[in-house]
Amino acid sequence: MSFNKFILYENKLRFYIVVSNAADSRHKIIKIDRTTQGEELNVVEDDATYSGKQMTAMLKMLEDGNKGNGGLGRPRMFFGVAGFIRFTAGWYVVLIARRCPVALLGGHYIYHTEEIDILPVSSSHKVDKPAEEQRLMNIWKQVDLTKNFYFSYSYDLTSTLQHNLTRPNARRMFNDRFAWNYHMMTRAFQDASMSDSERERDANLKSQWIIPLVHGHVDQAKLTVLGRVIFITLIARRSRHHAGARYLKRGVNDEGNVANEVETEQIVSETLTTPFYYPAPHSPGETEDKGTCRPARRPSPNFTSYVQYRGSIPIYWTQETNAMVPKPPIEISVMDPFYTAASKHFDDLFARYGAPITILNLIKQREPQPRESKLLEEYTNCVRYLNQFLPTAKRMVYRAWDMSHAYKQKTQDVIGYLEDIAEESIMMTGFFHSGAEPYSHFVRNEIEYQTTGTYIPWRSRMLLQNGICRTNCVDCLDRTNAAQFVFGKRALGHQLYALGVVDSPNLAFDSDAVNMLTEMYHDHGDTLAMQYTGSALVNRVETYRRMPHWNSHSRDIIENFRRFYANSLLDADKQAAINLFLGIAADRTVTHVQRGGYRSWFRKEHLEPAYDLDECERGIQQFMQERGDFWVEYYRPLLFTSLGKHFVYSMNSTLKLPGKNAHDVDPYRNPSPFMPRHTAALHPPRLMDGVRRWISSGSPTSRKSTHIEPWNAPQSKASKTELKPDRTSTEFIAAALLDPSVPPEEAAEYGAYVAQCTQLSRAPHESAARKDQRTYDAAVALAASAADPDAAPARDRDVDTYALYVERGRPFVSDVVAGKERLPVAFDYEKWLGGVA
Repeated sequence: MSFNKFILYENKLRFYIVVSNAADSRHKIIKIDRTTQGEELNVVEDDATYSGKQMTAMLKMLEDGNKGNGGLGRPRMFFGVAGFIRFTAGWYVVLIARRCPVALLGGHYIYHTEEIDILPVSSSHKVDKPAEEQRLMNIWKQVDLTKNFYFSYSYDLTSTLQHNLTRPNARRMFNDRFAWNYHMMTRAFQDASMSDSERERDANLKSQWIIPLVHGHVDQAKLTVLGRVIFITLIARRSRHHAGARYLKRGVNDEGNVANEVETEQIVSETLTTPFYYPAPHSPGETEDKGTCRPARRPSPNFTSYVQYRGSIPIYWTQETNAMVPKPPIEISVMDPFYTAASKHFDDLFARYGAPITILNLIKQREPQPRESKLLEEYTNCVRYLNQFLPTAKRMVYRAWDMSHAYKQKTQDVIGYLEDIAEESIMMTGFFHSGAEPYSHFVRNEIEYQTTGTYIPWRSRMLLQNGICRTNCVDCLDRTNAAQFVFGKRALGHQLYALGVVDSPNLAFDSDAVNMLTEMYHDHGDTLAMQYTGSALVNRVETYRRMPHWNSHSRDIIENFRRFYANSLLDADKQAAINLFLGIAADRTVTHVQRGGYRSWFRKEHLEPAYDLDECERGIQQFMQERGDFWVEYYRPLLFTSLGKHFVYSMNSTLKLPGKNAHDVDPYRNPSPFMPRHTAALHPPRLMDGVRRWISSGSPTSRKSTHIEPWNAPQSKASKTELKPDRTSTEFIAAALLDPSVPPEEAAEYGAYVAQCTQLSRAPHESAARKDQRTYDAAVALAASAADPDAAPARDRDVDTYALYVERGRPFVSDVVAGKERLPVAFDYEKWLGGVA
């Protein structure tokens, strides 16, 4: 059962919290005693579930019973309990006062916390050390719960989509690794005698009304393809283990947890139905499911997801910030020849994601002063040592590539190389797809087999992701985010192909779909960088595509200054706040590290596939029958909601990109969001551009004109499958310069301009033009007051004089050549013209 409505009643003795589901049909009540002092916190949860009438009667009974203490008080609505905290004196309850929807998955809303309230539990809150209490409260508040904290009432945001759909549990469970308020959820209800398993079980029981909060980033946008609506969701989960600021949390700790650990999940789904399931096809023998009153369900094949991982290099290394230098030297603090901490880290990755594991190491290899290259050598030796004990088929795939050096070389295609690695990794690990391939793929494979004899198997079952790609640079920020975007782009192509949206998994850059994904990964990287370093990304995807913005250099300088200032002056307070928030008393070292063995550093069961296909198919069927009812949160038939306030209606979309409005529609514009959009000015100076091209390429009559189709022109049938070249690439620009061309309309426009000038230059100098002749004759006739202009023809002598006037200009304008006037200034042609008889 999922609860998403909370009402608080309070008096001097107790807090009463009433939690309800979306339909207001089920209610529970929690009582918190306000008379306790010290470390004791008395919370009583009523096991009974009440209907609406029963809860009304219960509240009336409580009102009558507490009249001596002021009744129940004024009800106060809020949106969730984040947990309980305590510093030096009594307890505080942390409430979510305001929320905002940011994503929708299968009818389950994902919210961002907008405002929190902190209320003292005890009505007579006595603080012996008020100064220390206030100091600790201020430090705790530095972890701002109103920035980048997310939750969901009915969807487990701490786990991946594949885990949620294929491994349903009877009770609501969550992954405490990514629940940043885990300390607030558990500390108030535990004692020192409880084991870890008992604490986890107790926390899962309380999670029905204490909501796990995920720290990271959530973004969602919709892709419109000829009426089909595709949701692209990006979820980043930051681990609470070994968390902290940039220079104060590096490498790995003794438990195998690395710094800046983030799990990124990219979910692509088509919204043909709101929930995760389809109604099952009607058959005479199966009308209901196992005796229930509802029809059977089948999983919707329209959900896909791909998971990536980033984390610091899993060896012991530090950077001292005592010296005021932008980049402190890197020191390897502990030399462990058996790499105990790293072995724990990779064994945990095998347990969580399965094999194979691809390691993409992007740190520098060539440096004048060795910094990152120290880590490269040690990390390479670590992976080589651990790999020798793994079975050959389960060994980690290690890719070390100096991405920074490749970018500076100007000759290497950074994005192209990363795409090759991404394609190789996706082929090894796969991605999650909740159903079979579209039937259109089966038909096309049959046609391919009949025409060419090539047999392509058709996948009739769901697809699972077993394995992970682990990406890192020295900070796991700029280079890592660019690499993860390339992986996400390749995965997006495969996900759209699995949904039957595109014919090929290859997506072109500068298309609406890829541009939207680029912006999503930019926001993703900026958010994670702000959390870890205090500044946004310095190098973005455009930097490595060699398409920087005009102000990118100045922006990079500003961001570097911000990082230096935050890391030098603010990181100590930030680390203290994170430690207090997570319940970490102080950094401690584990003297006795348990290890299975120096050769058998892994568990054999962890090398097995993390997700078995048969078990997952049974699990997803169980989820559809038992857990699929939570999607009713999406439908509110008794609540009036305008479209402008509806989340799905106002979501970011490719239809909101420039050029997608009704008045911007071009009849030749391809509506597909997968075609490259080479944006240009709305009204380009076509004539001047044509002139410049013509001047740089010579006379248009001495060269062959080649016509280049504009990007928005309709394609011919023969070129439908051809990929258009990238006009911003070096190859295209060089080819265009070697063989310049002018569009026919610009050539005709410029030809008319040149012909006009040529005719004027070839006009005879000894007589006036025909137009001027007619004007002069009309003026002579008018001056002579003749009824018929032809009756007073102009004399040749007068015409010659007028032609000289037109050629030389007005006589009162001084035209001096070599000190002599061309025409006497005393001669006034207008006066002469007025005296003609």
